Amino acid sequence: MPMLVHLTNEDETGSIRRSGIRIGKFRDGVYAMPVLENFVVSNQWLRELKRGATGSRTLSAVHFRIPDTEIVLMGHYSQEHVEVTAAEAAGAIMHAEDPLGMEIIIPRPISPKEIHKIRGVPQVVGWRYFPGANGRKVCGCPACLPPGTYKSRVLRQRYDNGA
Repeated sequence: MPMLVHLTNEDETGSIRRSGIRIGKFRDGVYAMPVLENFVVSNQWLRELKRGATGSRTLSAVHFRIPDTEIVLMGHYSQEHVEVTAAEAAGAIMHAEDPLGMEIIIPRPISPKEIHKIRGVPQVVGWRYFPGANGRKVCGCPACLPPGTYKSRVLRQRYDNGA
């Protein structure tokens, strides 16, 4: 049974402990990553999720297990996902040449009995915008940098000035 990690707002951990992880209103399922030896890969989505978070900006990790044979969706966030078993998905991400941007979607809620532990994680792990964006110019168009985003005014001015 693979151990998976789901990142969520710290404010929701009490509810998750009691009721499990529910599928969000506009989601296909519960998003997760396998817990791997590489902590950064397992928690790579943290900074990107914090960037778009509303309310609490502190995220926590919910560790849970699902059966090996359960069918999940797996793939890179920007590409079509494929149906595989949970064990195959965890193995594929573990052995991927570049696992950044990969995700697993479990198409059902996670019950409280399946949750192993909930813990805090360092809030500076992972990538923002897209994997490999570090050191590249930020696109300042309104689609890539919505108003109200941290430093959006300064970044948009640089973009408009061609800097």
